[in-house]
Amino acid sequence: MSGNVAIEAMSYEIPTQRVLSSWIEDQIGDTMTRLGVPKGTLEALTGIKERLFWDPGVMPSDVATRAAQKVIEVAGIDPRKIGVIINASVCKDYIEPSVASMVHAKLGLSPDCVNYDISNACLGFLNAMESVSLMIETGQVEYGLIVDGEGAREFVESTIKRLQQPDVDMDTFYSNFATLTLGSGAVAMLLCHKDKATSGHVLNGSVNLAATEYNRLCFGQRDFLFTDAKALLVAGVDLAAKTWKVASRRLSNWSDKTIDRYIPHQISHANTQAFTKTLELTLDKFALTFPTLGNIGPASLPITLAVAAEKCMIKANDHVALIGIGSGLNCSMMSVKW
Repeated sequence: MSGNVAIEAMSYEIPTQRVLSSWIEDQIGDTMTRLGVPKGTLEALTGIKERLFWDPGVMPSDVATRAAQKVIEVAGIDPRKIGVIINASVCKDYIEPSVASMVHAKLGLSPDCVNYDISNACLGFLNAMESVSLMIETGQVEYGLIVDGEGAREFVESTIKRLQQPDVDMDTFYSNFATLTLGSGAVAMLLCHKDKATSGHVLNGSVNLAATEYNRLCFGQRDFLFTDAKALLVAGVDLAAKTWKVASRRLSNWSDKTIDRYIPHQISHANTQAFTKTLELTLDKFALTFPTLGNIGPASLPITLAVAAEKCMIKANDHVALIGIGSGLNCSMMSVKW
């Protein structure tokens, strides 16, 4: 990535069904009482008051398509110019085919448009941005589209049922706790060469670092997600600190003083506090959506970026830092000139 690619447009979709943390606790109230977990713990520990759910039966490709249709309309381009579409969601309609192929068909994109999924937990969208950027810089495509549709209903409802069982102990309770923070949403982003862009939002560069010895701290299936939250927080923040040092060497003007706005992956209040304290970053520069949207997986970061732009939290020429930590563990940091 050499500063030749720009974010031309972004659009997002969020559901209308609000699911309060207090409601979730009501569903597992008997277990919490038996284990001595005070009411209000979910919101107190995570800072998440509510999250949103799609209606039952809504598929990731459905909402990803809606976000993509909006971004194409906002950009005002001929869809036939899109040379690649990558889906970055954790949630899938099916194991196969790819979600990207379904969105490709629903949008009626050109047969020449390459389509595939990238899966890397909560970093999938940032990885897709890097991949599309390389294709644009090498002249393979003119425009690249990235989509992501996430739905938390199945994860959360199955976890509630699991935590309602009379044999749930404290270890089981807290290993399932992080799942209750998940939310739903969809997002789309259109990238192109900066010479064709009208936005001026240029990708300056990115760095990635892995600590895959921690790949068992968070893992899941469609109806189950295990998380060692405490160990994940410690290992994640440690990896982020190491990645920050790499970014400081490789990316221009990468420091808390020269960064105007942080757009982090949205996890929780505790993670954000630990992250900012360890790296000595200015908390007021962080755009946060998790209190009302929860953790929407890889869609969290781009949705937060779109919301920040919509609310004029970032302005022309601001230095914006996109930062994510994903199960695996992996960490990505990307510099953007807005």
